[in-house]
Amino acid sequence: MEYPITANDDGVKIKPENMEKERLYHCVFKNKVLLLYKDSQDFLNCYEIEEEELVNQIKNSKNDDEVEEIFESYVQQKDTKN
Repeated sequence: MEYPITANDDGVKIKPENMEKERLYHCVFKNKVLLLYKDSQDFLNCYEIEEEELVNQIKNSKNDDEVEEIFESYVQQKDTKN
């Protein structure tokens, strides 16, 4: 199936009909990472990340599994600092 999110100079295009429920999707747009998922009630949720280090790690990731690992590591680091 075609990845439901694409980004180019004109903006971000989202095809929610191609999204699986409760699955995290991402794209990089203008030095920001957009995280999207469709919840169990078919609501589309979107989050924007601007933190440079995190954005760069995601830009260099090879696949969605690696992106999830980056987020898990980031959350664990933040939890231990608080």
